[in-house]
Amino acid sequence: MKYIWLYVVAVIASLGGLLSGYDTGVISGALLFINETWVLPDTLQGFLVSSVLIGAVIGAATNGILADIFGRKKIIMATAVIFILGSILCAFAPNVYVLILSRIFVGFAVGIVNFVVPLYLSEISPKNLRGTLVSLYQWAITAGILFSYFINAVFAQAVYSWRWMLFAGVLPGLILFIGMCFMSDTPRWLVSKNREDEAEKVFKKIEPDVNIEKEIADIKATLGKEEKKFKFKKWMVMPFVVGIGIMFAQICTGINTIIYYAPTIFKTAGFDSNLTAIYATTGIGVVNFIMTIVAVFFTDKLGRKPLLYFGLTGVMLSLFALGTSFAFAGILGDSLKWVAVGSLITYIVCFAMSLGPIGWILVSEVFPLKIRGIAMSICTVSNFAFNFFVVGSFPVLLHRIGGAWTFWMFGVVSLLCIIFVYFFVPETKGISLEQIESNWRRGINPRKF
Repeated sequence: MKYIWLYVVAVIASLGGLLSGYDTGVISGALLFINETWVLPDTLQGFLVSSVLIGAVIGAATNGILADIFGRKKIIMATAVIFILGSILCAFAPNVYVLILSRIFVGFAVGIVNFVVPLYLSEISPKNLRGTLVSLYQWAITAGILFSYFINAVFAQAVYSWRWMLFAGVLPGLILFIGMCFMSDTPRWLVSKNREDEAEKVFKKIEPDVNIEKEIADIKATLGKEEKKFKFKKWMVMPFVVGIGIMFAQICTGINTIIYYAPTIFKTAGFDSNLTAIYATTGIGVVNFIMTIVAVFFTDKLGRKPLLYFGLTGVMLSLFALGTSFAFAGILGDSLKWVAVGSLITYIVCFAMSLGPIGWILVSEVFPLKIRGIAMSICTVSNFAFNFFVVGSFPVLLHRIGGAWTFWMFGVVSLLCIIFVYFFVPETKGISLEQIESNWRRGINPRKF
């Protein structure tokens, strides 16, 4: 019970993840009905779906510095306002071009929240709970995706179906804004702004038994090792290799082709109606939500790398199986759709307990405090840049080279990512943020952290 306030803070902040997940997942079902309102070619479909990522890149690129200047809390609150306004604009879009612009506006909030909430959670968390609490953010994303699938199913047969689907993001946006009004900023950011009295009060709330004087002294010592005028140093290269590399692994193994296009994949595999495809996709969302719990409970017990090895191996095998099922579609016949369902469920199980949450945990841990905000911003930009390329090209790949070669390609990428994790990703379980920074400074091999 001593951490009760800490968990309250984490749950409220993680609503940003729910909103990110909602706006990621809702387009998958809405797209089927948008195509009935306006008949869209493959390229425009891809651009509509990936347009949110254009805004996400802009949001992530421009707000790392703002998070360091104004604090994590204020940026989260501003993000909630953008989500609310963006949902309203999407719902009332008079044509597809206005809808695309509105999705870009929503994407701006998605880009901000995907670095500022993990950053916030990482900096308020004790080292023994950091993995668990940052995992809550990914769990909230899966909750948002699942919520979007349920909303899609609820409004699938309604008049103005896709408009209601997109409008529903207003409610969690309001809850996030109101909730953050009662939260504090992180003690590490407060110390960096010489607001030590406020930092002490936050420490007393979130970690009652901690030696507050020592914690503040450690933070100040870490800050003091950096010159007032920042200079990029050679030892900082490796944190960026890890951060950007794990973002590549998270996205380029194909997760958002599943999240954005699951109903389209199911219809290609043989499901007859839009409603049936949406129901099948909702099942995927349920699995995604449940299996992320594994990472929430075990990332601080088993460690980051063991879960990454297990998850990436499962992702790779399920992608090869999914590609093979499309290659032998003529032989499988009606069985194709059930092979596709089985492969996608296996993929989601393995991704949800590994790359999904652990990718964000690692980028919130590996950077020095002095540049953590802007560094996480850069990693988030890379995440959405990879995402834009993968999601935008998927419908074109699916129709031009076929499902088999498309999913086999993602399977090969997964194998390369396993090799990357082995050689470059450090195990950060149970290590303080200050110690992680010290290890980088001393040039310790990531395999020996």
